[in-house]
Amino acid sequence: MNYGEIKNFDIANGEGVRVSLFVSGCTHHCKNCFNKETWSFDYGEPFTGEVEDKIIAELAPSYINGLSLLGGEPFEPQNQQGLIPLLRRVKTELPDKNIWCYTGYLFDKDLLGESRARCEYTDEMLSYIDVLVDGEFVQELYSITLQFRGSSNQRIIDVKKSLKEGRVVEYIPKSGRM
Repeated sequence: MNYGEIKNFDIANGEGVRVSLFVSGCTHHCKNCFNKETWSFDYGEPFTGEVEDKIIAELAPSYINGLSLLGGEPFEPQNQQGLIPLLRRVKTELPDKNIWCYTGYLFDKDLLGESRARCEYTDEMLSYIDVLVDGEFVQELYSITLQFRGSSNQRIIDVKKSLKEGRVVEYIPKSGRM
């Protein structure tokens, strides 16, 4: 797996101050994607053990709320395989940190149902994610007023509650507004 960028002190891609990892590789190719260069699986740098160690160290301070996964597409099967060791470490070594993930795939249709994204790593990956922002970016539904998402078709999902209840449960940000 390759990655395009790591942002420390990110406040745009989830609640609080976060470390954001932008993985490389995406097959959605959304019109007006903000990160087109990450469509290529070859873009950026290899995601190595040293990079993983750096992310764990950046997540450690108490003022960092958690990790956000973006892309590219974290749920491309080869990216899921590459992300599982990092997610295991975050939940084991830093259990108070939450994990947000942005995906163009739909939680209930593509990640829980049959799709090109669903693979042997999907269930484990979902078990580590606290909040999932799902759905492709749709330029015609874009609004600058939306919190933590780019277009109004995208949902902010409480993954733990959704898996427990067997239905999509919307996540309500601490600010109370979406």
